[in-house]
Amino acid sequence: MSTLMTTVMMMMKTTQSARLLATAFVEASRQRTFSLDASAPLVCTRGYVHGRWVSAAQDFPVWDPATGTEIARVADCGPEEAKRAVDAAHEAFQQWKDVTAKERSSLLRKWANLMTEHKEHLATIITFESGKPMKEALGEIAYSTSFLDWFSEEARRVYGDVVPSPFRDRKILLLKQPVGVASIITPWNFPSAMITRKVGAALAAGCSVVVKPAEDTPLSALALAELSSQAGLPAGVFNVVPCSREQTPSVGRVLCSDPLVRKISFTGSTATGKVLLKMAAETVKRVSMELGGHAPFIVFDSADVDQAVQGAMASKFRNSGQTCVCSNRFLVQSSVYDSFLEKLGAAMDRQLKIGHGSKPDTTQGPLINRRAADKVLHQTEDALSRGARLLRGGRRLHGSFVAPTLLADVRADMLCMQEETFGPLVPVVRFDTEQEALAIANSSQVGLAGEPPDLIQTATGFACILSAGGGYFYSSDMSQIWRVAEALEVGLVGVNEGLLSTPEATFGGVKESGLGREGSKYGVDEYLDVKYVCLGGLSPTG
Repeated sequence: MSTLMTTVMMMMKTTQSARLLATAFVEASRQRTFSLDASAPLVCTRGYVHGRWVSAAQDFPVWDPATGTEIARVADCGPEEAKRAVDAAHEAFQQWKDVTAKERSSLLRKWANLMTEHKEHLATIITFESGKPMKEALGEIAYSTSFLDWFSEEARRVYGDVVPSPFRDRKILLLKQPVGVASIITPWNFPSAMITRKVGAALAAGCSVVVKPAEDTPLSALALAELSSQAGLPAGVFNVVPCSREQTPSVGRVLCSDPLVRKISFTGSTATGKVLLKMAAETVKRVSMELGGHAPFIVFDSADVDQAVQGAMASKFRNSGQTCVCSNRFLVQSSVYDSFLEKLGAAMDRQLKIGHGSKPDTTQGPLINRRAADKVLHQTEDALSRGARLLRGGRRLHGSFVAPTLLADVRADMLCMQEETFGPLVPVVRFDTEQEALAIANSSQVGLAGEPPDLIQTATGFACILSAGGGYFYSSDMSQIWRVAEALEVGLVGVNEGLLSTPEATFGGVKESGLGREGSKYGVDEYLDVKYVCLGGLSPTG
């Protein structure tokens, strides 16, 4: 065992030592050199339009958020490239919509198989451009692949209906047909899975797509483009238009207002979603919106506290608290409040290891940028100034690394209970009754307070990585389980479970958390129109 590790193990004995442990890991990361080989397989840096790699007049940098170093420069596509991509998608749609469901299914399956074959390369790209620990990045690739696999099967199950007619001389047919070109605007926190969850459904339905990835994580989208080509997807069916923060407004306007685009699927902030809805209204486009959320995590007195602690660790600290279904507001009943805090703090000390995502023992990487870290610290300072107690963390380590933070004696009026955090902050509120917990949990209309509703934030800044209206609670009282599951005003509910997402189930929110559903058999419906065909003039007799 190295001298550093011996010292680290000795320091685990106290809370202060645990803080020093976190710093030691981060400092060790700073002393090492981490780099992404720009010539590595699947590292692509140009846009992808109509089956060809396209350059732009300028390029923009992609940064490793753990070190602050530049790892690649990517083509900075503008409105001209975006328009070319839309036109290419529209042209390709004319043929793709007539490709048989069996053929579309086969191509999606080939794409999924290639992702599995190249999972190490894809995961490495995710780790370097988003900071996600390698183990989680590999998990994302498996999750991302599962959507292509699922929708490859759903492609062959897009059924219409034959409806009994009230007239003897007519037949009523309901046909399902693809809507057309879909603009796909995705965030950085799941730079692969957010694409395949949307694109898999769109392609299964017979639509073509133009993907606008987040500026922080364009490499994952471009790697998917390369594999789509290898899988044999026809030119123009899958297009990728990366761009910088500065180009995003003009690119976004093309993707959301061009009359050839008939569908928009967006994951991001409620504020930006409202802007896109207004743009979509001009040409009455179909929309799917996965918007802001503020997920509650409730622990009732009948809960298995140890199980609840493990659920909290999984729900809160995956990807350093930057997941789409991350718990934000922790509500714990009075009789188990102190026990939960004690056990959760011990689990944080024991399980969380801070460092560069490429290190095998890292569980907590950096936040995506300094603005994200500033937000966590701002919420922490606000809570402490209003009487909350700091039990763990509470400080920036370096760059965009933030120590996992645990706060006790939090009140519902504190900033961390009003805004989504998207970072490793656990604010814990004490409650006495089920009705009180539900009142707090259902009080949020969601949305990211203080973020401007402009297209500069769309799919680039930290305004576009919000959760989609989920909630969690722990209880062993079956009557209570049914009551609370039905009463929570959210789109996803985890009962005694901290990890929910799977392609077989729906994903989406309620209230201002969004419109529509992704995943499951319902995900394909978002990309289909239903056409009524009345077949008349039939002779009822021979």
